[in-house]
Amino acid sequence: MGLFDSIRSVFGLSAEADATRDADPDDLFGMSTAYITMEANLDFVPAGAAALCFSSVDSTDFAAAVDEVETILHAGEEDTGTTFRRHEDDHGYHWVVLADSDPEDLVTSVHFAADTFVEEGYGSRLLAAVFGFERPRDGAHAYWIYSFRRGAYYPFAPSGRHERDNRLEFKLQSVLDGELDVEDDEGYWYPLWPDDPDGHPWE
Repeated sequence: MGLFDSIRSVFGLSAEADATRDADPDDLFGMSTAYITMEANLDFVPAGAAALCFSSVDSTDFAAAVDEVETILHAGEEDTGTTFRRHEDDHGYHWVVLADSDPEDLVTSVHFAADTFVEEGYGSRLLAAVFGFERPRDGAHAYWIYSFRRGAYYPFAPSGRHERDNRLEFKLQSVLDGELDVEDDEGYWYPLWPDDPDGHPWE
């Protein structure tokens, strides 16, 4: 995954200093209505995928917490049809990537995973939840990224390998601010570049 270099500063070394509050997975439920607004007002439909990014700890206790997350997601597969996979990117960050055509199920599954980390005492390892959208008429991608360290969402609209559509991002902010708790400091709107311009950040 092609993370922008400075992403480490918000998700890594300086994250504790920049954190505004403890991780609260309940914030993720804001996406349960936001996806409707994205389609109705902005012509963006859910991409059928979302992801949870976290940093690891070299301990058997943390490994057990990750196993518990997987157990919960496996149990939910039969009820919701939400599939998932795990991988580690080139920067050492870990991802739980979920796929489901029902955005409500995606939100619920991401919340279950994040809430399990918190309950197991590892809420501080949660970095971001990423919800993907696409615009059918031109194939454009847009994302809402929830920063657990900042307790807020921000928009990300890549328009090339290392370019972003700032105009679209501000449009997303103007339409969804109030429905989502949007980060008001644009300095924290860090990009999550995909390796492939047509891919997703978690790939």
